[in-house]
Amino acid sequence: MRKRITTALIGFGVAATTVLATGGTAQAHGYVDSPLSRQAHCASGTAGDCGGIQWEPQSVEGPKGFPAAGPADGRICAGGNSRFAQLDDPRGGNWPATKLTPGQGFTFTWKMTARHSTTDFKYYITKDGWDPNKPLTRADLEPQPFMTVHMGGRQPAATESHQGSLPTQKSGRHLILAVWTVHDTANAFYSCSDVEF
Repeated sequence: MRKRITTALIGFGVAATTVLATGGTAQAHGYVDSPLSRQAHCASGTAGDCGGIQWEPQSVEGPKGFPAAGPADGRICAGGNSRFAQLDDPRGGNWPATKLTPGQGFTFTWKMTARHSTTDFKYYITKDGWDPNKPLTRADLEPQPFMTVHMGGRQPAATESHQGSLPTQKSGRHLILAVWTVHDTANAFYSCSDVEF
């Protein structure tokens, strides 16, 4: 009887340690579905040669604090996650692009496969004259997000929508970087959408 109790207690201790050790990882996952992100194109098959991201488009998770912290330049679209490096490949500027009109109202939509308390969602856009043939860097982006949605720790909806106006005076090909900052972990989710104004 003592052996059974001891074995049960050891098993419980291992399980508790495992739960505590993984507690810092966000259980949330999601990606931008409108305008279609690179991971959405990979998941739907509109873009090929995507590697593992085609099966888990919701998993582009990296350190939060962007732009002061977060993934390194050239690794932003993959959230600094080497398993999804295909998202950082500019493909000669040939990712499928969503057609948009500058200054127009637009609804940005995230598809959530697991929800988590959220600090905010921020949307950045590339500067005029950026080079779509090179991996994204901070210097390529306008210094401030063109839209920020504060959540104050609330959970997002299963389909999270944000209405706002697109930047004015943009033309040609650009990239929109959306950053979903998780409130109670050290992580954020990153999603890059190629667009054409």
